[in-house]
Amino acid sequence: MKIALVQMNCEKAAIDRNLDLIHQTIADARTEEAAVVCFPEMCLTGYIDPVKFPQAVLDLDHQAIKQLVESSGTHSICVIAGFVERNPEGKPFITQFVASHGKMLGVYRKRTIKEGEEEWFAPGDGRQPIFDVGGVACGLAICADIDDPQIFRDNAALGAKIVFECAAPGLYGSQATRNWASGYRWWRSNCLEKLGQYASEQRIHITVSTQAGRTIDEDFPGGGYLFDDKGRLVVETEDWRDGVLYADMEV
Repeated sequence: MKIALVQMNCEKAAIDRNLDLIHQTIADARTEEAAVVCFPEMCLTGYIDPVKFPQAVLDLDHQAIKQLVESSGTHSICVIAGFVERNPEGKPFITQFVASHGKMLGVYRKRTIKEGEEEWFAPGDGRQPIFDVGGVACGLAICADIDDPQIFRDNAALGAKIVFECAAPGLYGSQATRNWASGYRWWRSNCLEKLGQYASEQRIHITVSTQAGRTIDEDFPGGGYLFDDKGRLVVETEDWRDGVLYADMEV
């Protein structure tokens, strides 16, 4: 199975701009004969403060999301994409959805809401959707879920053979003095240390797709990775710049 792991710059609250980039990437991934194209956390809305950008907090039936579901049908591909989702009962969710061949297959709401996010977002209800791609069971994790091995155990227990980790870890420090290489190395080492271990322990493949580059007030490290079910990093992006990592997987 061929997969496309997207390293993407996602401007905050720029939904039309981000949507255009996502549409083009889906089309390109299909040209490359990928079965799955996986985008980073909050790729559609950008990593927003929902109080500052309430217009970018979306319902699951928002037109932009419907368009991406339709695009999965137009291009006969599985699409994994993320956004900030309105929660009628409180703070918004950080949500990743899966659409394939024109149908919504599942929604995962980030379980691990840590210090720095808890003021803005609510944790999901713990439901862990498993979806089928070409006969392969797949699951999801989002960014800080990397710190909770139970999430990867849960995916494995439900039968997942691949877990797609979709991330947007903001970099600390001043944008004016940003060292992109050090930020990239930090996120890479975090993935190596934790995801490599989970993959080995649970005998699952784990992929990573990460937001990249500069937004209006925050920077992201990029990073596309594929760990096999022995915990080995078998393919990765060259650096922190925008791009797509294509990988053939034997599952």
